[in-house]
Amino acid sequence: MDQGGDSAETVAFGQRVRVLRVRRGMSREVLAGLVGRSVSWVKQIEGGRLQMPKLPMVLRLAEVLRVGDLAELTGEHSMPVALFTGPGHRRLPQVRAAIDAFPFDARSREAPAATQVRARLTEAWAARHAAAHHRDVLGALLPALVEDAQLAVHQARTASRRREAHAVLAETYALSQFFLAYQPDSALLWRTVERGLVAAQESEDPHAIGVAAWLAAQAHRDSGHSHFDAADAVTEATLRHLEPLLPDADADVRAIAGALRFEAGYTAARRGETGSAWRHWDAARATAQRLPTGYFHPVTSFSRAVMGAHAVTVAVELHAGAEGSRQAAAADTAALPSRPRRARHHIERARAYQLDGRPEESVNALAQAYETAPETIRYNGHARRILLEESAHRSPERRRRAARLATRVGVMSS
Repeated sequence: MDQGGDSAETVAFGQRVRVLRVRRGMSREVLAGLVGRSVSWVKQIEGGRLQMPKLPMVLRLAEVLRVGDLAELTGEHSMPVALFTGPGHRRLPQVRAAIDAFPFDARSREAPAATQVRARLTEAWAARHAAAHHRDVLGALLPALVEDAQLAVHQARTASRRREAHAVLAETYALSQFFLAYQPDSALLWRTVERGLVAAQESEDPHAIGVAAWLAAQAHRDSGHSHFDAADAVTEATLRHLEPLLPDADADVRAIAGALRFEAGYTAARRGETGSAWRHWDAARATAQRLPTGYFHPVTSFSRAVMGAHAVTVAVELHAGAEGSRQAAAADTAALPSRPRRARHHIERARAYQLDGRPEESVNALAQAYETAPETIRYNGHARRILLEESAHRSPERRRRAARLATRVGVMSS
């Protein structure tokens, strides 16, 4: 690392690192561990006593600090590069309008029955899992689904029908969150999270409550280290609520409990708590093994097959590259029936291979992710970071190969 003077650029970069670190609730020790440097190095960077590092380390800092745009970290606005906030989808305005609409005149037309909205919701989940361009599919379906689910709640004439309609509305908001994740409107995502939680509570339906909590835990965790305790609180409170019901519950409720248990392990892995992360994974796997053969949860993808993919995620979040590669070799990608979930697994494999010093296999995995579901990789910050880093490598062949894929993904312009 080059030593540098206290130039305005160096000091500004260090100040941005410090502001972003504090905003995320990280100590210098945590940031140092996550980027593989010493606490002294972080302190010198933040104090402007070291120059801005080279691109691979800048990208690693951006990933750990979860910046939406690389310019937040570098201060260079001439070439904005979105990382964990992806490009705004063309259907985002219509979805936003449907979620934000206030159904004041709820009797302007007759609402469809909650059972009919439920059937359409089931078809929408199936369409998402089958689609390579799954946000296109959801963006076309969501506005009418959200409107009809809201109307069904407002026009329900009995307490039982109102609870049923609230359950459908809660899971419609859940489907909306799959469209909104990593889009450039975090406030809209959080409104949807909160409305989903309220609708689920009103429904008193264990499955709707579990799904809403599962997504809320993810939203908290993705907001940074200072929100990890909130993620755990949502997860553990929901598991306490569900556990007495599990002996008599159907497969969907047992699966959402297993998915929540894995989320606890995911958050533990983000904290660097190896033992806790794998204990939660073991508990989730035990739940999955008790599900019917071939079962696949329509929202969370929880199943026997997904536990192999989840093991890769735990390993890479713990920065254990060799273990991640080992788990990637053991996981059965073809057993995942959802195209977006298979693409996500390929991205996690790519992270594992890069951590393990296998860059060619990492880019191969990203190419598989792109072929499986282009919209998954296009909105994934980990994939974007790997492609940008490889596109700047000193090897011309590695640069060209990564740059070609980065251009197809939309990370770089042609």
